Amino acid sequence: MSTLFILNDPPYGTERSFNALRLAKALASKDEPVCVFLMADAVACAKAGQKVPQGYYNLELMVKGVARKGKVLLCGTCMDARGIMEGELIVGTQRSTLDELATETLAAERVLVF
Repeated sequence: MSTLFILNDPPYGTERSFNALRLAKALASKDEPVCVFLMADAVACAKAGQKVPQGYYNLELMVKGVARKGKVLLCGTCMDARGIMEGELIVGTQRSTLDELATETLAAERVLVF
């Protein structure tokens, strides 16, 4: 059963993106097809080189874990609005479009929005 996750919240300051990625990673580890679409401030979750205090969760590592087994797409318009370039992204993630989100939504058996 395929699951599409749509994340809107920033990587830090709220735990919505953290919790969504935890669930996506858990499903992917059970060989369930997973697609994560990052939009709005959530596009920063896929920025490479995140530095966090010791003992604090690191969303870069979580995104990498999901990308190894699933798909991680980013809203290109949202990236542009925040000045995030493709070269700054975590390997295995990719710039995408609203049209691709529509396609993923139609293909998914479950859609979860965080």
